[in-house]
Amino acid sequence: TGRIIGTGSYVPERIVTNEELAEVVETSDEWIVTRTGIHERRIAETEGTSVLAARAAERALKNANVSAEKVDFILLATSISCTFFLLRIFSITT
Repeated sequence: TGRIIGTGSYVPERIVTNEELAEVVETSDEWIVTRTGIHERRIAETEGTSVLAARAAERALKNANVSAEKVDFILLATSISCTFFLLRIFSITT
């Protein structure tokens, strides 16, 4: 049987506010917040998916207070396209 012993997450450093978005696209902070509740989002500029995943895994290991050698399986979830994600699984595990 498996069990979850720790969790970890990581977001990119770059924050894009609604005000910044409104400079590029015809919108406003009020319009976005009213419809979505979103005030800001994170954008990966230099970090690839595998870097973000590795940092999240490090945090999960720290949260679980175990070394990587003691873990049999790490579950990763992201919100990028499926094809790209499957390619990243290979690069994270190799």
